[in-house]
Amino acid sequence: MHDGPVSTGIGLFDHPTAQGAPEDAERRRFTPRVGPIDAWRDGDLWRATGIRYARAERWGVPEPEPDHTQPLAATRWAAAPPQTTDATGEALYSPLRRDLDVDEHCQRLSILAPADVADDEALPVVVWIHGGSYIFGTGDSSITDPDDLVREQRVVAVTVTYRLGALGYIGTDSRPANLGLLDQALALRWVRRNIVAFGGDPENVTAIGESAGADAIVHLLAAFPDEPLVDRAVLQSPPLGIRRRRERMARATARVVAALDESSTHEDILAIEKPVTAVALRYGLVGSMPFGVEYGRDPMPPEDEVEAAWAQVAPRVPIIITTMGTEFSFFSRQVGLIERAGRAAGFDRRVLEPLEGWFSRAIFTRAIDEFARDWAAAGGDVRRGEITWSAPGNAFRSPHGLDVLLQFGSREVWEGSALLRGSRWEDFVHSGQVLRAAWSAFARGEDPGEGEEGILSLRAVDAGE
Repeated sequence: MHDGPVSTGIGLFDHPTAQGAPEDAERRRFTPRVGPIDAWRDGDLWRATGIRYARAERWGVPEPEPDHTQPLAATRWAAAPPQTTDATGEALYSPLRRDLDVDEHCQRLSILAPADVADDEALPVVVWIHGGSYIFGTGDSSITDPDDLVREQRVVAVTVTYRLGALGYIGTDSRPANLGLLDQALALRWVRRNIVAFGGDPENVTAIGESAGADAIVHLLAAFPDEPLVDRAVLQSPPLGIRRRRERMARATARVVAALDESSTHEDILAIEKPVTAVALRYGLVGSMPFGVEYGRDPMPPEDEVEAAWAQVAPRVPIIITTMGTEFSFFSRQVGLIERAGRAAGFDRRVLEPLEGWFSRAIFTRAIDEFARDWAAAGGDVRRGEITWSAPGNAFRSPHGLDVLLQFGSREVWEGSALLRGSRWEDFVHSGQVLRAAWSAFARGEDPGEGEEGILSLRAVDAGE
């Protein structure tokens, strides 16, 4: 009943076609260990798209995709996991209304390499783990297409699609938790084993994630402290302030999702998100992201052992960890959380303005600062960054998620975004180049620098801070 991909008007996904490669696109055969893969030419890039890295039954633990001997045509975009949009997503992605296929068995990745990549090259590898509160997003959306990164910085880029929502998170008494996290781990192992065939250096893999994507990378490091899944990590706005004390909420939300079974349709599965959120919000700030990593369930250690796992990893994995200048301004302005609460209490906007800062500190800044200090104290190389670029006069200022626009700055995709109103396109492009240059220098093992005023500030964190 739920074995194959379907096409849906779910929105959010925008590419030249819903299928992928044009029929007349030039092909090139790469020969990784998994088996021969035919990529397609996209201007000055090679793309190998929609490569399956794992398989799983519904709510099943993923297994690596077996090796193959016949050539695999990697010419279709990776299908997106089932998902809905919410007010946040609609505001951020409203210019993008085209479709991708949708498939709950979505464990696929896509690779981008320079078109002139030589057989013996060993370029830095950048793996993008998308965010979206673990309920929306996908690897092959053009809103996060790393084509500019590959062109400008001569790296090999990989985008990963993994299970979301009730299909990927919130375990029950009879179903595993952390399935999306297990998907991501298998994707990173696939990269280690196979990326050399595409001109990438398997000993130089940098994972980059934003929001839930950064949260996922942080927890992968703790889940597999003895396994070098990555060599470096760039962590953009991980919501570390809501990672603790989630156990009671997880038990309560598990009772809600337990109503789903093998006969549940995608519509049933997506509909469960509203009651899950309603239950989760009873547990305070952690309820703002009800789907997510569960401690003490495979592959995660118990909550009180996570810091020790990070301390074990820190000396061998340098990190950059960043926040936005005004993290919560997107949620408060667009979703109206603070305004609604204020009206109910009889307060005006001037009284409520400081609450934006409080939420930013509570969910992001305070815990990120603590994490950076602990990483340095454990012997890790850590850079603490703040991204402060904003469109002049824009009410959102430097909100959560704006760094994604800067990194993946396609004019066709982003020019209509509300977050960019008031900006000159040339300034936006330059700011994105600053970010891409810093992240790529870091991926090459070089000094990422200190950033540029008004765009990005970076500093090394000392162990004694």
